[in-house]
Amino acid sequence: MTMVKDGGRRRRVRVAMVKALPVEADREANLGILERLARPLIGKNLDILVTPECFLDGYMVKTKKWSRDDLKANAEPGEKGKYVQALARLASHLQSYLAAGFSECLDGQNLRNAVYLFDRRGEVRGKYYKIHVNRFYSRGSNLPVFDCDFGCVGIVICADRRWPENVRVLRLKGAELVLVPSYGMHHEHNRIWMQTRAYENGLFLCFTHPLQSLITGPSGRVEAILESNVEDVLLHDIDLSQIVPRKTRKKNISDSHPIQNRYPELYGELVKPWSRIGASGKDRDDGNGCRRP
Repeated sequence: MTMVKDGGRRRRVRVAMVKALPVEADREANLGILERLARPLIGKNLDILVTPECFLDGYMVKTKKWSRDDLKANAEPGEKGKYVQALARLASHLQSYLAAGFSECLDGQNLRNAVYLFDRRGEVRGKYYKIHVNRFYSRGSNLPVFDCDFGCVGIVICADRRWPENVRVLRLKGAELVLVPSYGMHHEHNRIWMQTRAYENGLFLCFTHPLQSLITGPSGRVEAILESNVEDVLLHDIDLSQIVPRKTRKKNISDSHPIQNRYPELYGELVKPWSRIGASGKDRDDGNGCRRP
């Protein structure tokens, strides 16, 4: 694979996205599925492998037969967990980054819907906890970005993608590629959302679902898609040199990309809680428009 250099970094990134239905409450089986699908990727110059949401424990919250105690029994106790260590070995064997989704329970009480990011040596590069969670999980409270050897990566999990602020914050923190491990809906509306999120932020998104792998790019186009009920992996090269730069290079600012031509001083309403907007007379009527309900 030919690499393009930009500021000392590789700009071409080879992404692999697992498209497979996991088995509920069977980490051993799901690890086996992942290892089987990853085996043909050895020696393929892979940069990052991504699983769907809670792939390791089979996204147990999708059915009502499992209790909170069941989820805890199938959660990983952090980096020392048996299956987390197996995932670390897989990343090392592939010599690739690995973004793996599973339930985590560090203290025996708080469940987290987590994605761990392993580096090419199998070390944990970072973690992301889902913010918009099912009632069994404690919500995350941070939107971190991770500086990898091929570029800057952000992560949102499934429902998190529905709030545009989440991806926008990641972009403003430097993310060039946002991973979206998911298990929920994956229909046409989602494709449109993913195209919009990619375009409005000038970056790549990798939506990884048991029945669909979808990559959207900075122009808003679908870069790659794989959809079926058959176990498979979408392997695709993206070119991060297409990422919209921080500063416009065009003379006519009206032609610049939305991420470049922002007016943050106008966006104060975005950080107000919904319940407080319109709480005062000043908020309710600025003299130039509608009185909010």
